[in-house]
Amino acid sequence: MSGNLLKKLAGETAVYGLSTILARIINFIFVPIYTRMLTTGSYGIAAEFLAYIAILQVVLTLGLETGCFNFANKHDKPSDVFSNALLTVGLLSLLFFVSMAIFSEDIASMMNYTGFGYIIVYIGSILAIDSFTAILFARLRYQHKAVKFALLKTIKILSETAFNFLLFFWVPKYIISNPDTFLLNFISATPDFTYIIFAIFLSGVVSLLLFIPDLSSIRLRFTPKLWKQMMLYSLPLMVAGLPGIINDTIDRPLFRFFTPEGLDWSSELGIFQAGVKIATLMMLFIQMFRYASEPFFFSRAGKEKSKEDYATIMEHFTAFSILVFLGITLFIDVVALILGKDFREGMDIVPVMLMAYVILGMNFNVSMWYKLSGKTRYAIYITAAGLPVTLAANMFFMPLFSYHAAAWGHLVSYLIMLALSVWMGNRHYPIPYNWKRISIFIVSGVILYALSLLVEDAGVIQKYLVHILLILIYIFIYLKTEKISIWKLKF
Repeated sequence: MSGNLLKKLAGETAVYGLSTILARIINFIFVPIYTRMLTTGSYGIAAEFLAYIAILQVVLTLGLETGCFNFANKHDKPSDVFSNALLTVGLLSLLFFVSMAIFSEDIASMMNYTGFGYIIVYIGSILAIDSFTAILFARLRYQHKAVKFALLKTIKILSETAFNFLLFFWVPKYIISNPDTFLLNFISATPDFTYIIFAIFLSGVVSLLLFIPDLSSIRLRFTPKLWKQMMLYSLPLMVAGLPGIINDTIDRPLFRFFTPEGLDWSSELGIFQAGVKIATLMMLFIQMFRYASEPFFFSRAGKEKSKEDYATIMEHFTAFSILVFLGITLFIDVVALILGKDFREGMDIVPVMLMAYVILGMNFNVSMWYKLSGKTRYAIYITAAGLPVTLAANMFFMPLFSYHAAAWGHLVSYLIMLALSVWMGNRHYPIPYNWKRISIFIVSGVILYALSLLVEDAGVIQKYLVHILLILIYIFIYLKTEKISIWKLKF
């Protein structure tokens, strides 16, 4: 690959990454608002619906996002490829939306949300719009219109932000002054989970409207032979993608069935979701690392000492991840202030979820073996191996330990996936990871965190002085392990 192509790839990756990271940041910014203006139960219901949306969107896009890239680069008429995808996903999404609208009250009653049929309609609308526009966003990526892609994504994100602010800070006051307002046909009189769902729905409408110029320029044409080839290629990708998203989100719906007797499942889920949101600070770091490192990994493939480079990156990634882990856990009392008081009882799952995300980040590093070697089919086996672990952890232990079982389920599941990926990687594309050094970083981080608990009841000043000392000890361990002299560092 030429230097110019590499530079172009890196530039486009940065642009795509910025919009994704912006979405995560804004999503996190709303955590203090949601956890102060909503009950734990209402926040939990929103989390349940969002889990369903995440899973069903994978189904409704049918794997055609990736399928379009494959066939558009081979077919003499790329426009026919995207036309087939748009017609397929558009028709399926429309049928799904109509079905959800017709049976909205029945579905709401079945889920014990009698009177909230309109929320089912919103869910159907969100899924239909997002699935359809996913193909349009894929078309922009194929056309290398990274800036336009990021701009439209950013407008969607900012519109959702604006609608959230309007709904939570202006609408309740307006309803008090205007009790007969038409808005009550769309949302509740006071802030609850309907506000979150409605804001997402409105931002989806904005996104669809932004694509009208693109849609007017697309000549829709159905080509049966090409369509069959596309579906045979894409449907297995959809099936392969399901275990991953189910593994990440299935615990939310399971709260409804396995929460300990005597506890409100939606409230327990709301507390769990708030704790997970705090832990997503780690995911933000991992996302940034992913966008920065992925082009590098591919650009180095096959070159001299490339595998040694991958191993070195893994070491430093793990070391820095553990530093983030300690930075959050040792100052958890301060971090907890982000959440409303009713949600803070679940902060004890944050260290577990943080470590789960550290393992997930390590898994991303290790997973490069099947991406670089072209053996991507193994990704299905690795991801699928984690799903039964997640299901078992929640079904057997949630009735005893509530959301703690969900947190530990993530950690154990990601560990299983990492171990399997390392084992397969050693057979098919061995990379000389220094597991001794990596273990030193993880074990020392866990030990230092455990030591911090010994001064939990000390005075605030004494406690945080000890915590700062523990972080300095970890930095010393890192420098010593990597044989880095602090006096030789360039600032």
